[in-house]
Amino acid sequence: MSELIQQLELGRLPQHVAIIMDGNGRWARQRGLSRLRGHQQGAESVRVIVRTAREIGIRYLTLYAFSEENWQRPRSEVQALMSLLKHYLRQELPEMQENGIAFQVIGNISQLPLGVQKEIAATMAATAANQQMTLTLALSYGGRSEIVQAAQSALKDLESGSLTIAELTPERFSTYLYTDSYPDPDLLIRTSGEFRLSNFLLWQLAYTELYFTETLWPDFRQSAFLQALLSYQQRDRRFGLTQEQIEAQTVSASRY
Repeated sequence: MSELIQQLELGRLPQHVAIIMDGNGRWARQRGLSRLRGHQQGAESVRVIVRTAREIGIRYLTLYAFSEENWQRPRSEVQALMSLLKHYLRQELPEMQENGIAFQVIGNISQLPLGVQKEIAATMAATAANQQMTLTLALSYGGRSEIVQAAQSALKDLESGSLTIAELTPERFSTYLYTDSYPDPDLLIRTSGEFRLSNFLLWQLAYTELYFTETLWPDFRQSAFLQALLSYQQRDRRFGLTQEQIEAQTVSASRY
C-alpha cells in the first residue's frame, strides 16, 4: 500500500474526486448475504476512502450515496439505508472533527425522513468550521433535477431584474447549482463495471476524467483508490486546447 502512495505525485492530485459507489447488492448476492450486509460493507469502504483522501491531501470528496431513482427500491431496503446513514453520521462525527472534515449534502433533502434530516443538519453544523477537506454525500439526488432547479432560480432572478440574459453565462449558471461553493470534479470513479453516469453531476462532469473499475464498492478499499489516482496522473487534461498550447502555457507560467 505504501508503495502505491510513494508512486503518487502529491502535487498533482485531483482537487475534487467524485465517486459513484456501485455494487453493494451484487457483492451481497455473490456471497448469499442480505443486501443490507452489502450496504454495511459499503459503508466501511466509505470510511476507508474518506480517511485515505484526507491523509493524502484531496480537498473535496463527493460520494453518490442515494439517487432520486433509489426511492423506487423496496421500502424495507430504503428504511435500512436511512438507518445506516444515521448510524454512519453519528459514528464518524468524532473523526470528522479530529481531522478537520466539513460535511455537506447535495440533493432534495426535504424528501429524506425527518430524523435523517435532523442528523444531517446537526453534522453539518458541527463540522461547518472544518477546513481540511469537504466530504459531500449526494442524497435523493438527480442531476437533471438539479439543472432544472438551477434554471428555475435563474429565471426568477431574470424576472426580478437582478439578472440579465447577457449575464447568464455558464460560470454564472454554475452558481445556481448545489455545488456552487466548490470546484467541479477532476476525477470521477465508478465501481462495479458499469459505464454510465446515472444522472450524477451532469453539468459538473463536463471536463472530468472518468475512471471505471470492475471492483464492487464493498471491495473498493485503499489500494483500488490509489490505483485510480495513479491512472488520473497519467492523463493529459487539455480542456479543448492542443498539447502545444498547454505546453506554451506551462512555459509561460514557469517564467513568473
